[in-house]
Amino acid sequence: MWEYTDKVKEHFLNPRNVGEVEDANGTGEVGSLACGDALKLTIKVDENNVITDAKFKTFGCASAIASSSALTELVKGMPLDEAAKITNQDIAEFLGGLPKEKMHCSVMGREALEAAIADFRGVKLPMAEGEVVCECFGVTDLEIQRAIRESNLQTVEEITNFTKAGGGCGKCSDRLEEILREVRQDKVQAAIPDRRPRRMTTIQKIKLIEEALEREIRPALRKDGGDIELIDVDGDTVIVSLRGSCASCMKSQTTLKEYVEKKLREQVLDTLTVEEGRA
Repeated sequence: MWEYTDKVKEHFLNPRNVGEVEDANGTGEVGSLACGDALKLTIKVDENNVITDAKFKTFGCASAIASSSALTELVKGMPLDEAAKITNQDIAEFLGGLPKEKMHCSVMGREALEAAIADFRGVKLPMAEGEVVCECFGVTDLEIQRAIRESNLQTVEEITNFTKAGGGCGKCSDRLEEILREVRQDKVQAAIPDRRPRRMTTIQKIKLIEEALEREIRPALRKDGGDIELIDVDGDTVIVSLRGSCASCMKSQTTLKEYVEKKLREQVLDTLTVEEGRA
């Protein structure tokens, strides 16, 4: 059984702003009765681009009703540009949190708001251009990708919690796994800045090598009583001298090739080779 906060219970038992705005100039409809959740949001935007009124009609569970009620309370009196920045997490936090299995209700609220704003502005939402991955709930690949990125989702189960994709027949599970891997890989690659110029002068190369030695390689060697000094750089050959305990270690060549050389190839240039010399 899911545990709801007092605020979720309050907005479920006494929902605010139920109905339709009579002179609405923005309408957003998401979900469907066939999917088990449906939400219609109507908003009134004045000449100053401020949302002066918002009402909802929803078919769904307690979380869906509470999320919709919370959404209307959030946006009333808010400038349109600010309302456009509201996330599903903002809705969940307004309610003091939602069970992880019910996060899709806050996502549905955010999507309805986006649709209503798009309707007011006379534009088409980019999400509508996506490929439908989950036919049971009509969820597109673009919606899934965004949920993974924004909420840092790690598993297919979490994707289902946030989007409902995969929560029906399960035929899309393999595709969800594929999208998850693709997005996670993109995030990992984006998080690692490539500090290596495609072409660099000898001075640039030496500077990056010295930075890598000082930042990562030397501190690791010093933990075991060792050290390293840069002697010379000849083309792509880096000549170093191992010091301290590393100088007399029987595994010094392994340290040079399997640690020092690998680190310099990762952080400076992938054609570098490391050799030992004496100062």
